[in-house]
Amino acid sequence: MLNLNSSTKFFTLLIGTIVIFVVWVTSVNAQSQLTENSKLALNGIGPIRVGMTVDEASQAAGVRLVKGYAGLDENFCSYFKPQGEPKGINFMVTKGRIVRIDISNERVTTIKGAKIGDTEEQIFSLYPGQIRVMKNPLSGRGNNLTFVPRDVADSNYRLIFQTGIDKRVKYFRSGQLPQVEYIEGCL
Repeated sequence: MLNLNSSTKFFTLLIGTIVIFVVWVTSVNAQSQLTENSKLALNGIGPIRVGMTVDEASQAAGVRLVKGYAGLDENFCSYFKPQGEPKGINFMVTKGRIVRIDISNERVTTIKGAKIGDTEEQIFSLYPGQIRVMKNPLSGRGNNLTFVPRDVADSNYRLIFQTGIDKRVKYFRSGQLPQVEYIEGCL
C-alpha cells in the first residue's frame, strides 16, 4: 500500500479542489453566455430577459450588443444584435428596454426544440392545442403560428413562427405584447 505523508495528501487534495473549481466555473460561465446553443423562451434567450436594458443584456450575455437597425423614430423602436457571434439573433428595443427577440439563425431552438426548417405539423406537435394560425398578412403566403401560453404569469408573452408557402418555419420570435405581434418589426 502506498504511504503518503501529510503534505502530499494536502497537495493532492488542493490540486483536486482547484481542478473541480475550474471545471465548475467554466461550465457556469458557458451557460451564462449568449451562443447558438442558447434556447429561446417566451421571455428571453439564454441569460437575456425581456425588460432588460441593452447594457444589462450585454453584461448578462458576455457579448456587446450593438445597434443594427432603427425605425423611423430611433427612440421609440430599434434593433440591437450581438457584436460578432452569434449571428441571426436580434433584439427589439423600445423605450430603452428589450421587448422582443427575433431569430433567423438555423441553429437556435426554442426550449421545446422548435427551429427554422421545422414543418407546421412539428410546431403543432410541440405545442399541442396552443397554436393560433393566421395567414401571413403581408404576403398572403405561409402562416404565422402563434403559441399562446396557458399560464397566467406568461399571458403577456407570445412565441410566433413565420412559415413560408412550403409550410416550413422561416423565422421565429418571442417577446411581450404588443411588440411581439408587430408584423414589420420597427417601422
